[in-house]
Amino acid sequence: MKTLLTILTLSTLAASGHVQAKADVEVTWHEPENYTDIRAANASRTKFRERTTKELQEYINELSESLPDGYKLTMTVTDLDLAGQVWPGSFVGLNSASDVRLIKRIDIPRITFEYKLMDAQGQTLKQEEEVKLKDMSFQDKHNPFFDSEPLRYEKNMLREWFRDTFAEYEVAGK
Repeated sequence: MKTLLTILTLSTLAASGHVQAKADVEVTWHEPENYTDIRAANASRTKFRERTTKELQEYINELSESLPDGYKLTMTVTDLDLAGQVWPGSFVGLNSASDVRLIKRIDIPRITFEYKLMDAQGQTLKQEEEVKLKDMSFQDKHNPFFDSEPLRYEKNMLREWFRDTFAEYEVAGK
């Protein structure tokens, strides 16, 4: 029943012209087990890594909705260093055996990747072989995400990069 309702809603929106196609996005996470810091505080490393890459991939997909229909963005992520560091709970004054991710100014978020943006005809519009993003003032600037948002510092860093890199291609109103 829920699926039928979703299909009907999407059909109605499509008929009214409110659903817009978006750019095709392909993100490859190259050897994430070797990333600098994608360590869980209290979860399986594999599950945390999968959840983290999925969350960031979904956010990149969301950002790409502002690109023109038919465009394609490919990214290959080669390293990720999440904001903060994982420490034993006892180290930070907790009376538990649990680990915690402690966020300090010195432990900035970083991500390294390559990308290519192509138009609907397959022409390369923009490309870089090695982008090394880092946000040294991640705690001092405006961040539109709630404190409870997972990966809020990394998402904000990607949001700013996307806006600065693809501003000339973004479609108004998307």
